Parts: sequence; structure tokens; C-alpha cells
Amino acid sequence: MSVQTNAHPSIEARDKARTMSPGRAQVRSAPSFQPGLSLGRAFDQWLETIAPAPWSMTVGVSTVRSAPQKAPRPLYTAEERARRDRSVWTIVQAVLAPLQFVVFAISLALVLRFVLTGQGYGVATASIIAKTVLLYAIMITGSIWEKVVFGKWLFAPSFFWEDVFSMLVLTLQTAYLVGVITGGATHLQQMEIALAAYAAYAINAAQFLLKLRQARLEKPAQPVTSGQGA
Repeated sequence: MSVQTNAHPSIEARDKARTMSPGRAQVRSAPSFQPGLSLGRAFDQWLETIAPAPWSMTVGVSTVRSAPQKAPRPLYTAEERARRDRSVWTIVQAVLAPLQFVVFAISLALVLRFVLTGQGYGVATASIIAKTVLLYAIMITGSIWEKVVFGKWLFAPSFFWEDVFSMLVLTLQTAYLVGVITGGATHLQQMEIALAAYAAYAINAAQFLLKLRQARLEKPAQPVTSGQGA
């Protein structure tokens, strides 16, 4: 009597049916990567292999191109530069601005002397009043200059923030004058208000120096003319 070594035919048929059943999940082959892919691209390919998405990988990617940026407005247009160069108020500003700075430097030293030592109130007060008078003069003539060049009394786009700080300085120094005239502030409080005004003025002066530098950088080059010999 011989021993049967083969499996039962029904078992073989059942196993074959399982492997050939269309509803069963098929084992995926290992992903193959193309040479030269970046690490990010290789990871995307691997992820698509093991868990394919039902949508395109480009869904949600914006294709809108940014609009080209406009060139910044120059400090002066050609017409504004010509009006500035012709105006007598440009010369007035060129004289008053450095004069005010000199008075500011002297007054600052006198104010600090009073704050530190308590001496020299009278001369410090006189220097602050002189600085305030010059400030009013440069504000009035400056607004006329701005009207001539830009067509606006104040806050022209090219000097908007400079005018904002100028008004802050003017407000602080006017508050100082009110405190001196009415006696509503002590001597030390008056000097503190003056120092606050001087701090704002220092920022304002730096703003105008930067604009002066910008104007020189934007200055158009002069045409070079050469004569021909006979």
C-alpha cells in the first residue's frame, strides 16, 4: 500500500483560486527610482507608489504670477527739480537749516549744563527761545518752498514723514514756550520738554540729511560736450 504524498486536490484548487481572485489585494513591487532625482522628488515618487492619491499632485499649487513691481517715485520729478533750482526759497532753506543746527548744538550744551548743575537757567532759556524762533522761521519758509516745488503747503509725498516729525518738534517747542510764559512748569520740567523737543529735532535733521543724500544720488548726469579742433 503506497502513501499519498501530494496535497488533496480540493486544497490545491482552493489555494489557486485565492491567488487568482480579482478581489484580492495584489502585492506591489518595490518602487524603482530614476537616477538624478532630488531627495524631495524621490520621496514624492515613493509616497505615490505606496499610497497613490486620487488627485493630481499639482492640485492646489498656485499658478498666478506676481505682478511686476513699480519703480519707486523719485524724490523730484524733472519739473519739480527745475522749480526747486529756480526758487529763492531753496536758498533761504539752505541758510536757515545749518544755522538752526548750530543754535541747537549750543542750546543743548547749555540745557544739559543746567540739568546737571542747576546753573545757567537764564542763558539756557534764551538759547531755547532762539532755537524756537528759528524753528518757526524754517517751518514757515519751508512750507512756502514746498508749495512752490510740490504744489502743497505741507505733507508732500516726497517729504511726508519729515513734515510729520517737524510738526512734532514744533508742538514740543511750543509747549515749552507755554510752560515758560504761563509758569505752569518748573524750571526742570521746562528743560525736560526742551530735551524731548531736541530729541525729535535730531531725528528730523537726520531725515532731511538722508533726503539730501538721496537728491544728490538721483541728480541727473550733466551732458559732456566736447569741441572739435579746426
